[in-house]
Amino acid sequence: MKNLVLLATENTEVPAGSVNLFEMEWPDIVQAAGFSLLTFFCFYLTAKILQKVAERVGRSQHIDEDLAVFLGRVVKTSVMVLGLVTALSALGVDVSALVAGLGLTGFALGFALKDVISNVLAGILILIYKPFEKTNYIKVKTYEGTVISTDLRYTVLEAADETRLFVPNSLLFVDAISVAKEPPTAVED
Repeated sequence: MKNLVLLATENTEVPAGSVNLFEMEWPDIVQAAGFSLLTFFCFYLTAKILQKVAERVGRSQHIDEDLAVFLGRVVKTSVMVLGLVTALSALGVDVSALVAGLGLTGFALGFALKDVISNVLAGILILIYKPFEKTNYIKVKTYEGTVISTDLRYTVLEAADETRLFVPNSLLFVDAISVAKEPPTAVED
């Protein structure tokens, strides 16, 4: 497919295999833009459908509601990014640099946010496998308390002195935890 050169002037040399926007006829420009928009719209519809399917599959597999919605959004965003790249390619834009840039950006963000990503992935696995439930009493390392809630980043515990502890999910997923239905009772002397 030919590449579209958007900022070419009369004196600018156009690389081989490219199309100079200023040399194209209006019907060709409208046709290329229409095809590109149609491509993106098809990806948009597909993304919405796959989002709903992912959410329904998550609910049917008894996955936490918030996790099912999160997975649906991930699917939708992935398809939308793929649709944007495909639509730009259909328009004639050279997307090889964009794809390489997305790869490098993803790597840099992944490296910079490795702890956050670790907590989110651990949170997803905790919500799927459910090693403990809300109101269970858990102990991990020096943290112990009754589980109030679990989200994608933290598990919130209420300690004996009624303070709230926000324990990162990666800690709960990697270290050994003890789970009890109720807090231990204090032994009277």
